[in-house]
Amino acid sequence: MLQPLGRMTLGAVAELGDFALFTSRALGSAVGAPRLGRRMVRAIHEQGVRCVPVVLIVGGFTGLVLGLQGYYVLARFGSEGLLGTLVSLTLTRELAPVLAALMVVGQAGSAVAAEIGIQRNSEQIDALETMGVDPRRYLVAPRLLMSVLVFPMQAALFTLVGLVGGWLSGSVLLHLEGGTYWSSVMRAVGPEDVRECFLKAIVFGLLTTAICCYNGFTAHRRAGVTGARAVSASTTRAVVLSSIAVLAADYLITSALI
Repeated sequence: MLQPLGRMTLGAVAELGDFALFTSRALGSAVGAPRLGRRMVRAIHEQGVRCVPVVLIVGGFTGLVLGLQGYYVLARFGSEGLLGTLVSLTLTRELAPVLAALMVVGQAGSAVAAEIGIQRNSEQIDALETMGVDPRRYLVAPRLLMSVLVFPMQAALFTLVGLVGGWLSGSVLLHLEGGTYWSSVMRAVGPEDVRECFLKAIVFGLLTTAICCYNGFTAHRRAGVTGARAVSASTTRAVVLSSIAVLAADYLITSALI
């Protein structure tokens, strides 16, 4: 009975080590690499520009819900004036980096995993290796580097839109004084909260981008499936593992900073 568990454990440890080597080699290949500018611009477009609409929509509705629920909870204690504090700290410390990362994974991460998986399936990656081009430097490194820049910007955008959504719920719909809301926001959010938000966003960006690229890069290793089904399985696996990694990393970072 222990043999299947042992094989599963050894396989997980081996794949984790392979993933660590893949990520470190991709980051190392970016040092001094020429002509990465165009690939970086494309990475900014796919991780940033294309994901802005979904981040705006989700951020707005998240702020609206926080404002609505927070107002009625605080009203029970006669503390409606603290609505701005509740919304701002919840967004800055937790929801903005987590939900923004999940939205980028759902749109850009799945596309990256599928694209690299198709390139592996159609032997384009093998062709790059035959020509002496490091596929990690060409396909993975620009996306990893730009995730450090794009994910904090998406988290900041999510926070700003969420604060406006909370103001709409509290001040426009529930008639809370707008000055009270924004003054509590300004008093509550400090530099340490912004640093925590950006730190989480950077970690989530590197982690999810590496996971999505790795699953696409190793699509040919999926046992029992080949061709288009291997690409589909790798894309699904990339999104699921990235989502779990974001939540697990969020807990670990929050525990370390408290």
